[in-house]
Amino acid sequence: MTAQPASHPDPDEPYEVIHLGGETAAIVPLTELRRLQAVARRAPAELLEEAEIEATLAAHREWAAAGRPGAVSHDEAMTELLAGEMVTIERVDRITDARH
Repeated sequence: MTAQPASHPDPDEPYEVIHLGGETAAIVPLTELRRLQAVARRAPAELLEEAEIEATLAAHREWAAAGRPGAVSHDEAMTELLAGEMVTIERVDRITDARH
């Protein structure tokens, strides 16, 4: 596995960003990593949930700003998720319990 530096460093990012095996990672000082881990251990669950939401939204904004790389159509996603077995439900008149 090799690390590739980001092609366009963001001046607002305090850490170097690299691409490592298909993932994007930041190089942070070990003391900063330990401090973040300590905060995560001590933070209330509600605060951790809010931080996770904020991080997810930021990642989505970056993805959208980059032109949605890797995005696929709904049909392509369903085909991949269902391993090629497309299921179509046109109409359901009644549902029965096969156990009885």
